[in-house]
This record gives sequence, structure tokens and C-alpha cells, in this order.
Amino acid sequence: MKKLITLLLIAFATIANAQIHNPVKWKTAVEKINDNEYYLVATASIEAGWKLYGQNIPPNGPVPTSFKYTQTPTFELVGKTEESKPIVKHDKVFDMEIAYFYKQAVFKQRIKLLGELTSIKAEVEFMSCNDSNCLPPDTVDLEFFLSGTATANQGATPQFTFGNNTDANNTVPATTVSQTTPKAPATTPISHQGLWTIFLLSFLAGFAALLTPCVFPMIPMTVSFFTKQSKTKAKGIKNAVIYGISIIVIYVLLGSVVTAIFGADVLNAFSSSFLFNLIFFLILVVFSISFLGAFEITLPSSWSTKIDAQADRSGFVGIFFMALALAIVSFSCTGPIVGSLLVQAASQGGIAPIMGMFGFSLAIALPFALFAAFPGWLQSLPKSGGWMNTVKVVLGFLELALAFKFLSNADLVVQYHWIEREVFIAIWIAIFGALSLYLFGKIRLPHDDASDRISVGRLILGLLTLSFTIYMIPGLWGAPLNLINAFPPPQHYSESPYGVGKGAVGVEEGALPEGAHLFKPHNIVTFDDYEKGLAYAKQVNKPVMLDFTGWSCVNCRKMEQNVWPNPQVLDALRNEVVLISLYVDDKRELPESEVKPSQIREGKMIKTIGQKWSEFQTLKYKANTQPFYVLMNHQGENLVAPIGYTLDTDDPDEFYKWLKQGIKAFGK
Repeated sequence: MKKLITLLLIAFATIANAQIHNPVKWKTAVEKINDNEYYLVATASIEAGWKLYGQNIPPNGPVPTSFKYTQTPTFELVGKTEESKPIVKHDKVFDMEIAYFYKQAVFKQRIKLLGELTSIKAEVEFMSCNDSNCLPPDTVDLEFFLSGTATANQGATPQFTFGNNTDANNTVPATTVSQTTPKAPATTPISHQGLWTIFLLSFLAGFAALLTPCVFPMIPMTVSFFTKQSKTKAKGIKNAVIYGISIIVIYVLLGSVVTAIFGADVLNAFSSSFLFNLIFFLILVVFSISFLGAFEITLPSSWSTKIDAQADRSGFVGIFFMALALAIVSFSCTGPIVGSLLVQAASQGGIAPIMGMFGFSLAIALPFALFAAFPGWLQSLPKSGGWMNTVKVVLGFLELALAFKFLSNADLVVQYHWIEREVFIAIWIAIFGALSLYLFGKIRLPHDDASDRISVGRLILGLLTLSFTIYMIPGLWGAPLNLINAFPPPQHYSESPYGVGKGAVGVEEGALPEGAHLFKPHNIVTFDDYEKGLAYAKQVNKPVMLDFTGWSCVNCRKMEQNVWPNPQVLDALRNEVVLISLYVDDKRELPESEVKPSQIREGKMIKTIGQKWSEFQTLKYKANTQPFYVLMNHQGENLVAPIGYTLDTDDPDEFYKWLKQGIKAFGK
């Protein structure tokens, strides 16, 4: 009787605590621009306390909102999906700036009709979180009615400022259909801080390019040309300023082209694309090898010949073509830097490529204008020499290190575990260690001088690089490496946080049960397969703790970083329960034999591992939030009511008390 009452209390508590959340509801509308063009408007109404993530989220962050429109020959998309202005804040858990919305978000896609059409279908994928829980990524089917067949709009379409607003007189009453989540990418504005960071880094890169053998010798030659060929000093300064502005215009135009090509919706797909990251890895490797001296990347000589001919013209046109000639002639030095900057800026979306090219070109252009205004300063410039090749080689090493960030991103997308945290750190140690040896003169490359002496500046840079290399070594043993935390894979994506070849405390090397792995950095024996974990629990006679989690779940990481390391909690997780972590956003596809129709999403198929565990949680526990923890016996019965995020409670030991209560119930 006592056991029956206990089970009833657990069941009641489970029902009270677990629930299906549906915080985001979608509504569609259509705004007429002219007879052939319309805006497709999707409005997300967000419950109080919840937030919806924006379209442009950096790799390894939460799942961004994205739209897929069913294409037909009768219409075409014009530009990218725009969105109302989000809140952009730095997230300490993911160590990145993340854009999100409260209460409401509006997304607008411009289209052009090419034929008769009554409606357009689309699918939106999104993720939402509150202060305690995150929901798994969800998809909702949308339909935009261009004729009067839909239910009339019951209220005015929310008005927000977008980049391509049309005259208010062209806006017609919108038709809407209500879309809700099942029962169970556009240019997101980057924060001013993020844009200024891109500008500053690009400016520094431009200054580094200025010191390369292709650009530096051009400064005195070009300045002397303007000062000597001009009739007055003022005229010379004016021409040099025009020359500098022309340089800026050329590179900003390049950034504008990239911005036009790499819209945010494309970038969102690319940032989580294995192929995209792999291609950029290969591009940066080629750039770095070029800088190290294996070969030079040059544009066709016919280009520079034609441009030089135009540069002989007088006036603004001639000066502009002189600047263009500089960009082409110096391409072997500036091209790899510009390419790397554009890769980084394009992955940020928005006007980041334009801002990056503006910062880079400003650093290149300033010296020409300043030295033309103050020609006496030319005497203070260092003489050309081998030090310029040193700058070029250092840039080559830095580009090689950056390349492996993209290879790491590719590996994280497909979860192949090629470049786990230790491997990435080991590669960076090797790269920066080799750079240290180069700066100390122990390694010579093809274009280096034969001098045995090194300059004071080179020695100081070598010491800094060596110090950085030594700093990274403890990362092989699980050190957080906060200075570079945004570059390596996260700590849980590693072989062994306590050292290469070493296992968990209390677990001998090679002694892990079949199907298990170590949850890093806490070294907890963990299963990601329900059946294998349950079988092992029966074998060792321990209760099971189900951990419904997600790779992009912010609050899951907070629990793992702030609650699980507690000595009492960690001891219980290691020794008194069998942990099974089920990732509801795992994008890996299920075997063909396991693909089946969803029981809670009408017309949808369960195709991925994440969808399988998300549906399992919803059906069995009537809950769809993460983190969600369940303690159960070998028959799948709850030992205690499930629990979620506990960091917002007044009792810091709540999670531990919950663990001990369930473990005690298992022993009865």
C-alpha cells in the first residue's frame, strides 16, 4: 500500500512539473508593393519569458530561425528575408554574441510574381528558450495567401522598420492564416560592438599588409610621384588624398559584392554546412602556403598592363586606375589577407564584409595621404629589407591556424570526431611552436635573408609567441584556455580532458562498457543510446538517469558547468547512477529501418536522432523542454518526479537532494 501511494505521488508530481510548451505561434500575411511584387510577412508571437533566436547565429551556437520557401516557376525571391531588430547580447555559455527576440518578431521576404499564383508555402525552423528551459528545434509549415481565400486579418499587421520599406500607400490589407507549433536566413543586424570589432581587426590586418614586400616599397614611390609631378604642394596633397579614397572605394566595392552574394539566409545554411567549412579550410591553407613562400598567387599580367595604360590618363580617372593598379600588383601579398577577412566577415552576415573592407583599405590608404601632406616623415620610414618577408611569413602561420577553425567547424557539424579538442590544441601548439622557432631563426624559409642575427622586435615577438605556445599546453589536460576559448571545440567534444591517453577517475583505460563514452570534462561514463544504457544499468544494478539535453541548449550547459561539478553531485553521477544523455537536436540521420511517421507532428517523418529522442520525451513524459532529468528503475518507472533547470531556485543543493532521493528509492 505504501509503495502504491509513493507511485501515485510521483505520478502526480510528474504531471504537475512536466508540460508541453508551445511558446511561439506563427501568423502569416501578405503586403502588396505593386502589381507584381509582394512582401510575405511571418509574425512570431512569443509568450512572456521566452525568447526566439534570430536568423544569423554564429556556428556552435543555438539553432537560428530559418525559412525555406517552396519554389515554383511562377515567382522568385527578391533579396533576403529581413527581420525586425533583435536584441543582441553576449552569451557567456557559448562565448558569442547572440541575437534573439522577446514578445514578437516579424520576418519579411520580398517576392516577384512571374505568373498566376494564389499562395506560397514555406517552412520555418526555429528554437526558443526561457531562463530555465530550452525547446528542441521545431519546424512549422506556413502558407501565404496572395488571393482573398484566407481568413481576413483581425488586426493590423505590426509595423517595424526594415531595410526595404515601401510607401505606406502601397500596403494593402493583409490576409493571414494562423500557424501554431505541433502539440507535442536574412540579415540579422550585428551589434555595433561586433561591427567595430570587425573594423578594428580588419584595420590591423590592413596595417600588416602595408608592411609586406608588395606594398611597403610603393609608399615612398607613390608619394614622391604626387609631390613632384604636382604644380603645387596643395595639389600634390589633394591627388594623394584622392588616391587614398580610390583605394578605399575599390576595396569597399569588393566588400559590397560579397555582401550581395552572401546573404544571411545563405550564410546561415553555410555556417553549419560541412562542405562550406571544408572549402574555406582548403582556401585558407592555400593562402597560408603562399605566404610561407611556396608560390605566389597573382592575377593575370594582362590585367595590370591594361590598368597601367588607363593610369596614364589625367584627372580623377587616372588616379583611380593608379589605385586599382596598386591593388592588382600587390595582390600576391594582399589577396590572402583580403580573402581571409572576407571569409570571416561573410560568416557574420549583414554589412560586416563592407565594414571589414573599409577598415582594411583605410589602413592601406592613410599612409599615402599622410606622407603626401608631411613628406618629411618619409625619412623616418624603415628601409625595405628582409623584415618585410618576416611579416608575410608570420601572417602565413596565422592564416594556417585560422584554417583549422573552419576544419573544426566542419567536424562539429557532422560529429565525426576528427578534430576533437586535444587534436585542435595540439595542431595550434605545433603551428605556433614552429612560428616561435622561425622567429628565433631556427627555421628558414625560401625568401628569408641569410643573416644569423635577429632584430629586437623579432626577438620580442618570438618570446610572446613562445609564451602563447606554452600557455596552450595545459589544454591537453583539460585546462579551459580562456584566452582562445572561442576557437577550439568545446570541452565536452574531446578525447580526455585530463590528458591524452588517460581515462576518467575510477575508470581504467579501455574499461568502458560497450556503447559508452566519457562525458567531458567531468569524466562521467555516459550512454547516448537508451537500450544500451538500460542494459548496462541492469548489469550493474544501478538506477538510470535520463538526461534530455541538446548541443545548442544554453541552460543544459549551465547545469553541466555549475551544478554537476559539485563534488557530491559528481560522485553520485559517476558511481551511483547510469547516465544516458539523449540529444534532441542531434542532426545525424537515423538508419533507414528506424525512419517512421511522427505521432505528434502530422505529416512529418522522424528522420534524425534528435527527432527520435524529442518525440520520445514528449510522448512518455509529456514534456518538451531541456534540460529535463529523469531517475527511473529498470522497468522504466520514475523513482522520483523529473526535474529540470535548478539554478534559478533558492536551494543550491536541490539537484543533489533530488539525486539522493531517487537513488534511495531505487534501493528499497
